[in-house]
Amino acid sequence: MPYNPASPSAGLRSVVESLCDSGAGFLESCHQPLARREFPSRTVLYELVEDLRSILFPGFFGPSELTSETMRYQVGATLDKVLHGLRDQIRRGFCSSCAPDACFADHEDRAFELAWAFIQRLPELRRILATDVVAAFEGDPALRHPEEAIFCYPGIQAITNQRLAHELFALDVPLLPRLITEHAHSLTGIDIHPGARIGENFFIDHGTGVVIGETCIIGNRVRIYQGVTLGAKSFPLDEQGKPIKGIDRHPIVEDDVVIYAGATILGRVVIGQGSTIGGNVWLTHGVPAGSTITQG
Repeated sequence: MPYNPASPSAGLRSVVESLCDSGAGFLESCHQPLARREFPSRTVLYELVEDLRSILFPGFFGPSELTSETMRYQVGATLDKVLHGLRDQIRRGFCSSCAPDACFADHEDRAFELAWAFIQRLPELRRILATDVVAAFEGDPALRHPEEAIFCYPGIQAITNQRLAHELFALDVPLLPRLITEHAHSLTGIDIHPGARIGENFFIDHGTGVVIGETCIIGNRVRIYQGVTLGAKSFPLDEQGKPIKGIDRHPIVEDDVVIYAGATILGRVVIGQGSTIGGNVWLTHGVPAGSTITQG
């Protein structure tokens, strides 16, 4: 229908009707239930992540003027907020995949159990993140103070989000882990799947363009630079020609490995302990411990 300035609402109505009719492909099958499903709120979830950041790094994020007593109050109040807010977002994640007339009544209880299990992991997560900060300070001569890494470095922001998301991923919480890591991806340019298992003292220098796939296993004291890809070489297909999910397809990087800028490592290969992978190297095979790989 051509646009009529004298009657704009008539033209808009035709567009509204077209948009509200059944969609195409996947949307055609899920369109109608969408209006009756609950989905997690990105805005609320991102606020909860920032609350968690203020718990993991008290005084650095959130209120900055804390004493030993006010810190306990602040952390406790924020934890209570996160526990209840996360429970609701987890419940919404469960409900998003339910048929509209078959949402399980026990989602509320299950969501609380998972939120509480996650909260109990925070002290250990804080310990591990402290090792990441130390790795950044010791691995970058441009850093004058560890606080600079916490406040300024995109690698610390990205790995904080990933470690939080990984705990939810390990608890089989739907949707939320990927939302958390993709938010960090949009802010930092660092794309780490929540399923990746990453050891202590991990440092991403500069960071832009780093990609770490779902089934990666990274050891302790690993350092990588901008533009590094730890990806999959190929995707085995099922009888319908669709990728088979849930198989190990990304690299294993052992302890004390350094991977320089622009390197690409693909497939379920092992980069042996203490190896150094040079810039812009393309690897689709494993290397033994202590190897130094550079461009030919």
